[in-house]
Amino acid sequence: MTTLIPHFINGQINEEHQALFDVYNPATGQSDKQVVLGSSETLDKAVSAAKLAFPAWANTSPLKRSRIMNKFVILLEENKDELAKIITNEHGKVHADALGEVQRGLEVAEYACSAPELLKGDFSSNVGGQVDCHTLRLPVGICAGITPFNFPCMVPMWMFPIAIVAGNAFILKPAEKDPSAAIFMAKLLKKSGLPAGIFNVVHGDKLVVDAILEHHDIGAVSFVGSTPIAKYIYEAAAKNGKRVQALGGANNHCVVMPDADLDLAVHGIIGGAFGSAGERCMALPVAVVVGKDTHKKLIEKLSIEIDKLNVNSGDQPNVDMGPLVTKEHQQKVLNYIDIGVKEGATLVRDGRNTKVPGYENGYFVGATLFDNVKSDMVIYKEEIFGPVLCVLAADNLGDAIELINSGPFGNGSCIYTTNGAHSRTYTTQVHAGMIGVNIPIPVPMAFHSFGGWKASLFGDTHVHGPEGFKFYTRLKTISTRWGQSDNTASAFVMPTLS
Repeated sequence: MTTLIPHFINGQINEEHQALFDVYNPATGQSDKQVVLGSSETLDKAVSAAKLAFPAWANTSPLKRSRIMNKFVILLEENKDELAKIITNEHGKVHADALGEVQRGLEVAEYACSAPELLKGDFSSNVGGQVDCHTLRLPVGICAGITPFNFPCMVPMWMFPIAIVAGNAFILKPAEKDPSAAIFMAKLLKKSGLPAGIFNVVHGDKLVVDAILEHHDIGAVSFVGSTPIAKYIYEAAAKNGKRVQALGGANNHCVVMPDADLDLAVHGIIGGAFGSAGERCMALPVAVVVGKDTHKKLIEKLSIEIDKLNVNSGDQPNVDMGPLVTKEHQQKVLNYIDIGVKEGATLVRDGRNTKVPGYENGYFVGATLFDNVKSDMVIYKEEIFGPVLCVLAADNLGDAIELINSGPFGNGSCIYTTNGAHSRTYTTQVHAGMIGVNIPIPVPMAFHSFGGWKASLFGDTHVHGPEGFKFYTRLKTISTRWGQSDNTASAFVMPTLS
């Protein structure tokens, strides 16, 4: 029997649809779920519910809003294992990784509970002539989030907890490949006491996305996904007068120096390149090695560790890497490996013929290692978004940095070194928004902000952390005079206060 995954509008399940989309278990290649795909009319219903609920919510004190979010945090903590199972079933990532995703999302909700402190404005007394000045941070109104398949829990939670505690209503358009996590979280929010209409989930394809970008009652749009779509989202939303943050793709590099702790580097690179089957915007698909001896040792150690990896269904014990999300994406990654071979890169480990007993129809690609990759190769220049690691050589740190900076992306980057001077040079000169030193995936904690440079980010603000509160609020500055003035004459010059 097929399970129908519905919308969540005005606190209620809604199954209206203009089409249905099959949702697969990537480990088995089987589908027993369908998600409803809405229309612009479906979105209108969600906007109407949000519009009706917004005024009272905006006038609710930040303390009361944060208390509801705190109840959500408690419920999420209690139900995180069940949510992780949903993610594994629809996305394919291993259960432990899914739990980590839930935890990182939960931490943003925890941070959002500090709204009474973070929404405080500034005050200046007697700035001149019995005039006081203060600022307020007020909600934008109705906000929308368009989120990707690779983090069906964490990325939405980069957005909606902060938006909600800041006094906004929120509409989430999750990826149709793994939509159940969004409905699960919506039910927890309702159980937490969130008023109907403040959080809504509308499933859909490009039709719903375009309706979000064009709807005159939606004031802010957040997006995470590929660079071409991020650019499209940014331009369309901005053209329609919305504030927008759109995070795009990546091709993150790490540099391994001759002085690096090589075992630390190898374990970091393996996890960064092959965790979640490489389906992360902060994955580590490129390693640049300085020094021939270091290069040789690194390849040897990487090969040994790759041979130890357990590739299997994500719900099995002691699994390192699960399947890719869809058959189409599996084929795309396999095609990239074929291209790398044709381009002349050295295929050290080949994941193309990976078969998992009992899961013969799953979308598996094993960990793949290319050596002697050149900067003009397709497998280097394009974001593969799969378990493929490319190793390049550089003569020195300066050449490695120049290589990184010449690329179009600037999401994250890291260096393995025990030399403080190398670290300082790297962290100050690499053109990326997030840098790790001996840390392969430098995703900031919730109380800092996440975002890249160049084609990895369109818009002026990063997500969550302090910049998240700035994005979901509008600043209002108020100047006030009380008391009598000795000067009652009209003034026709620019006013000054002294």
